[in-house]
Amino acid sequence: MTPEKPLSDRLEDDDYPAYTMGRAAEMLGTTPGFLRALGEARLITPLRSEGGHRRYSRYQLRVAARARELVDRGTPIEAACRIVILEDQLEEAQRINAEYRRAANATPGTPGPRPS
Repeated sequence: MTPEKPLSDRLEDDDYPAYTMGRAAEMLGTTPGFLRALGEARLITPLRSEGGHRRYSRYQLRVAARARELVDRGTPIEAACRIVILEDQLEEAQRINAEYRRAANATPGTPGPRPS
């Protein structure tokens, strides 16, 4: 069994499932049904408490808030979820690309970018 993180670490952790479904829905100004629909669309997968209740992290709430923005503008929920997933994948790819560029620029003797 791994030791539990201190409370201060958990409060700083974007992935710590700190929010109940009711609190998450309240924070987003939506309904628990909307959060369940995001789970059914596989946009977010809440963790479960020992009692089986859904728990959401700050990261998941940001993702859900973005989906809600799109739905509020008239985008169907399935399409909104797909858009948010693609936005997240693009952001991750750009982050990895930037890391590779930094590493390449820090390595002596590495050729620079090729002209187009």
